[in-house]
Amino acid sequence: MRAKKPSEVLASSMLLEVAGHTAMGAAFGLGFSFVLTHIAQLGVVAYIDHSFSPRDAMMMLVGTCVTTFSIGATMTGLALSKLNDVE
Repeated sequence: MRAKKPSEVLASSMLLEVAGHTAMGAAFGLGFSFVLTHIAQLGVVAYIDHSFSPRDAMMMLVGTCVTTFSIGATMTGLALSKLNDVE
């Protein structure tokens, strides 16, 4: 039986690392949207309540936060892992 090539091991570990950063970003996005909607002084809930469809507005807020944080964490993780490979 032949051993795995180093490039295959590197690719699979890089994929797991990127998936971890994406999941971490999604968790931070959910936490941020939770904080936004539970601090009354920010006025986000009042703004959502006055919208045409409050449920859809809430889902858009949460979806936007999760997507933005996920993409940001993924890109940051890729950049930092590439910097570690250079050194």
